[in-house]
Amino acid sequence: MRLFVTGGAGFIGSAVCRLLIGEFGHEVVVIDKLTYAASLASLAPICNSPLYHLEQVDICDAPAITQLFETYKPDALIHLAAESHVDRSISGSRVFLDTNVVGTFVLLEATRAYLARSGPDLTERFRVLHVSTDEVFGSLKGEDFFTETSRYDPSSPYSATKAASDHLVRAWGRTYGLPVIISNCSNNYGPYQFPEKLIPLTILAALEGQPLPVYGDGANVRDWLYVDDHARALALVLQQGSPGETYAVGGCNEQRNIDVVRRICRLMDRMSPAGAPHDQLIKFVDDRPGHDRRYAIDASKLEAELGWQPQETFESGLEKTVAWYLERRDWWKPLRNRIYGGERLGIITA
Repeated sequence: MRLFVTGGAGFIGSAVCRLLIGEFGHEVVVIDKLTYAASLASLAPICNSPLYHLEQVDICDAPAITQLFETYKPDALIHLAAESHVDRSISGSRVFLDTNVVGTFVLLEATRAYLARSGPDLTERFRVLHVSTDEVFGSLKGEDFFTETSRYDPSSPYSATKAASDHLVRAWGRTYGLPVIISNCSNNYGPYQFPEKLIPLTILAALEGQPLPVYGDGANVRDWLYVDDHARALALVLQQGSPGETYAVGGCNEQRNIDVVRRICRLMDRMSPAGAPHDQLIKFVDDRPGHDRRYAIDASKLEAELGWQPQETFESGLEKTVAWYLERRDWWKPLRNRIYGGERLGIITA
């Protein structure tokens, strides 16, 4: 099977590509603009495989995307390309609109034209898997969980653009008959994550003896999903999921942000004790605008229908993640030095 993976040089995308090539033997065409958050080093384990192809293309570039379909003639598309950092969307939302909304539209139209030229046999087996987020549903009330039928209520520019892309995908499925599937995942973490997100940001700041910023009172709750568990879920949904369906993917690991930071501090005390106790570095800072209070996913549909379950607990996954960042300075040090040094993002200045 030949697959297009947009955003394949990103955090989740690279994990998916490593799995698809390394374990399933699929041919993968990575389509990536190679923005600040992309890293070809994340694809190093598979970059010498004859099954790996890289195309540096912006998904908003319709002629280029059309040409890729003509050149490679894929059997499926996994759409992961997105601007994804909430803080950055607060201070610079335009690029989120372009990539997440316009880019998704371009891909849908290019896919529609490609299938129309290719005939019903390919359309029958082709799949478009659009990978989205639980943030499109807004903040949970009480003890509820997000499911595949939860009401959309996005709070940030990022989540609003992802909600819009979900609606486009669903509409192109219903109107034009595209064989689309949508997945909505909880917060991912693990190796190769760009160090602007909470877990890698905290690990590296603790390693450097820098303050560990915690927004607001730290009681915001997220459901944490180890990235390799997510990649396995996406591979399963692609292979066995039904067109027109939505699948919620969660790690069943609800944690308050402050508890995540404290757990990282305890791991750092043991694994890099020079700076212990690391929890003395915790600093509560002003909350970000529109910060949702709680996310949690009910993944029972995915578990019951397709047999998926996460393999990592939060404890096991977090320990693996901390160990990886301590070992892989070669991967994150250039990013920390040249692209993002850990400064506060998402400040409203006007």
